[in-house]
Amino acid sequence: MSTIDIVVPFWGDPGLLFETVASVQAQRDTDWRLVVIDDCYPDDSVPAFFAALDDPRITYVRNEVNLGITENYREAIRLARSEFMTILGCDDLLHPGYLEVIRRTIAAVPDADVIQPGVQVIDERGTVIRPLVDRVKQGLLAPRGGSGIAVLRGQAMATSLIRGDWLYWPSLTFRVETLRRIDFREGLPIIQDLALLMDIAFEGGTLAYNPTLAFSYRRHGGSASQKTLLDGRRFRDERTYYRQARGLAEAQGWSATSRTARVRLMSRLHGIAELPGVLRRGTGAGIQSTVAHILAL
Repeated sequence: MSTIDIVVPFWGDPGLLFETVASVQAQRDTDWRLVVIDDCYPDDSVPAFFAALDDPRITYVRNEVNLGITENYREAIRLARSEFMTILGCDDLLHPGYLEVIRRTIAAVPDADVIQPGVQVIDERGTVIRPLVDRVKQGLLAPRGGSGIAVLRGQAMATSLIRGDWLYWPSLTFRVETLRRIDFREGLPIIQDLALLMDIAFEGGTLAYNPTLAFSYRRHGGSASQKTLLDGRRFRDERTYYRQARGLAEAQGWSATSRTARVRLMSRLHGIAELPGVLRRGTGAGIQSTVAHILAL
């Protein structure tokens, strides 16, 4: 199997980025290529760090202008040169066996478009945590495979993800050709990852889930996703997409997927779980959006 590309779209804490890079360098499987795309983050320590690295597998690129998250993801895909790639979060950590798990999964499921390894969640300090949302994702929503690897294709993949998105985007490895064929949807920046994964499913794609622990996903209160919960954008975009997904499923004749998108039970429960925090810290628009998310059909 060829080299796996790991691309890090960067905008954030330089110290956490440096930890991310170190986790790539610590891979037991050394056949990787790392590209870091700096989206004009205002800190001179970042280019200086990469200028001092002596590793020909690592490339640092700084955008001429700030592209924003979606365009930086597209740039990551454009820069990929291998059959498979990981779009790694700039504050997340690969475990030393990450690439080994990915390669074993691809060997077992050669038609996989998306590979999800086992994930643990950490906070800002790197401490392992288990928030309610992750207990639900990992304990209730993630599928179980009899052989250790769960495989979902087409309608089964779409229904599983629209029931509740249990994947961790920065931990995923993708078939590059699939990402180049299926673009991000415009107008859904908050949940563009779910929309893209659903479009892969609607085209008959394959998701392989290997629960072997190989990744640390950093969840912290100051994240963009938390801010969009408090100001209302997260649930507003989610409702918009669930309506779109229902229509797409109906066009495919996928009644189970359409019904799941209409009911969106886990999505409503997520709104209920987040409501106390939104009431304490959110804006008026955030409170209104959260209540609407729970109640609206």
